[in-house]
Order: sequence, then structure tokens, then C-alpha cells
Amino acid sequence: MLDDLTRPLGRDLRHQGPGRSRRRQRLAAGAAVMTVLAGSLATALTGPALRHVDVFAEAEAARSAALTAAATAAPAPLRPVPAAMPVQSAPLPDPSLPTITYPPGEGGRAGQAITVSDPQSLRQPPTLAHLPDEALLEPGDEGPLPIRAADGRRPFDVYSVAPATAVGTRVAIVVGGLGISQTGTQAAIRTLPAGVTLGFAPGGNSLDRWMQDARRSGHELVLQVPMEPFGYPQTSPGEHTVTAADAAAGAFGDLDWSLSRLTNYVGVMNYMGARLTADPAALQPLATELARRGLMFLDDASSARSTARDVAREAGTVFAAADVLIDAKQDRAAIEAELATLERVARANGSAIGVASAFDVSVAAIADWISAAEARGIRLVPVSALARDPENR
Repeated sequence: MLDDLTRPLGRDLRHQGPGRSRRRQRLAAGAAVMTVLAGSLATALTGPALRHVDVFAEAEAARSAALTAAATAAPAPLRPVPAAMPVQSAPLPDPSLPTITYPPGEGGRAGQAITVSDPQSLRQPPTLAHLPDEALLEPGDEGPLPIRAADGRRPFDVYSVAPATAVGTRVAIVVGGLGISQTGTQAAIRTLPAGVTLGFAPGGNSLDRWMQDARRSGHELVLQVPMEPFGYPQTSPGEHTVTAADAAAGAFGDLDWSLSRLTNYVGVMNYMGARLTADPAALQPLATELARRGLMFLDDASSARSTARDVAREAGTVFAAADVLIDAKQDRAAIEAELATLERVARANGSAIGVASAFDVSVAAIADWISAAEARGIRLVPVSALARDPENR
């Protein structure tokens, strides 16, 4: 029998049926008979002595011998199958490289550590920084909400801005309140250098427009979420305040409202919120929710009773805390004194974070101080560069 390796190209003998096979055997036997007959006749006619030849008997004998040989012939040996090509195993991850670990219980990559060969590759290129990454959005009742991508990337990774240099004493300054005043927002974006992080209020106007302008100018963004202060509701940060009771119950409707107002931000900063941040039972679910969404929590350090640092560590949340409130007093001399304090703290600790609001006097004083401080060796960095990231460090 012919196998797939020895049969004629393009012909499938398996489907020709037994009749076709027998016909092939008879043709082979007939050829053998004719050969024998020709030889017998030649011998009979040319041999030295003529003999009586029964041509038909010899032909029948030859035919029987050919059929027997065809039936008992061993099949042609199969050609050896080559061994599979060797597969090059993936190299082991470099332990010096940062990793992102998708949190437990979060779908297809739960608990999987993803090695980042080039941390810069996670960030948006500057030319696309004003465009939301669709993989980092999910639909919400009020609008798109930030979420980790299926491959584990976080908004914190993608929307962060790389510092110009990591050498020297580092200072991050966050200027909040953008979106409330059109002229104030425009002045802050145009006056402050790219290294300054800008904070947007979710109740502001034209936030998408200002977000795009800020991102095109190289700024990193945070979202200021109104949180419950002491004395609430007589003292209130505004509509859609995240209360301690709602946070403790995991009811995040007001948080989602704020998160859906803007895109392309690395995390949230509390706006007021001393009551909530002082209550670990309320802050723990909130910090866990922010970690699930891949967002940083920035504590503005306005409350000495805040438990945010310890709670964020337990929840695995990217965390940063301000060291100095720069413009508690709207006075140029007072602001400059606080900026000097910020520089002293940075030189003592290697880095420091200051927060301010987008008042005209604040923006002007901060811009002037940055120019002089950089000449003294201070390096301005986005706030993400000073955050504690349990997933990458």
C-alpha cells in the first residue's frame, strides 16, 4: 500500500476503492506476463534446440506469481519525521526592573506580575498626552470612569509625566482649583512651567478643554475630590461630597461623579475631607477603590489627624502627602516664606511636596521662585515622581 509520503503528488489513493486497487494489480501482472511471454518466444525461436512451449500455461503461471508478489510485498518504509524545531524559552525577568501586579480578583490577569522592560514605554508620548487612552476607561452612570487596562496598566502609569532629571534635590508643587475660573485656569497653564502638577475641581467648567491645554503644555494632572470635613454639612466642600458614612459602606456614587468629570489624571487629592481622612474605617474602602482603579491618592496634609498614609499602605494604594501649604495667606511675602520652607524641607529630606491654589498672587510667586530655585540646584518634578508606589517599588 502506498502511504501519504510515497503516493503520486496530488492523488489520494485512499478514496479510490478496492476495485481500483485490483485493477492496478492486474495491470502489473499483465505487464509481467508479457515480459515472460516475450522471453519464452525468443528462447523457443532462437535456442539451439526447438522445444514445445505452452505459451498460455507459462503466461498464467507468471500472472499468478505477479499477483502473489503484489499481495505479499512489504510496504515502502516511511521517511523519518524530523524532530520539532527547538523553542527558545523566554528570558527570566530582570529583578532590577519595575513590575506591575494586577490585584487579586480582577479578571484575566489577577495576581500576575507584569515586568516592565522600559518604564517610559507605559507613558503616553507627549504628542498624545491630551487624548484619553480608551483602554483605561469604563462606562459609568455619569460618564467614563478611570480603570486599569486589561494588561495591568494604570492611569497612574500612563498619564504620569517623566521628570526632566532625577538628579539633585527634588520638589513637586501642586496648584489646584483649576476649572473654576476661566482666566485663572488659563493663566496657571500658561505661566507655570511644565513640571508643576495641576489640580482640577470636578465642579469646574470646560474641564475637557482645559485638560487638553494643560496636557499639551506638559503638565501632570490630579483631580480634587470633595470629601467630608468636620462640621459637615454646615461646612461643606460642595455638591457630591464623599461622606465618611458612604465611603465606609462602599457607596461610591458621589466619588464616581467626580471621577467622571475629567480624564488623563494620575490620581485624586482631597478637597477638605478632614472628617473622612481621620476615620480609617471610612478611608480604607476609599483607598482600596482608588487602588482598584489604578489611581494615586494625594493627601493635601491640611489635617493633622489624617490616617491616609497608613491606610494607603495597607490598601496598596499609590500615595503622596504634601509637606507645605504654600498659600494659606494670600500675601506675596507670606507665600515666598512658605516656598523657602519648602526648599529647606526638600534639602533636609531629599524631596518635598508643596500645594497651593491658582490665585494670581500664588501663581506669580511660584513661577518666580521656580526660576531662582532651579539655579540653586532644586529640581522641579511632577508629583507622581515623589509618590510611594507599592506596585513598582
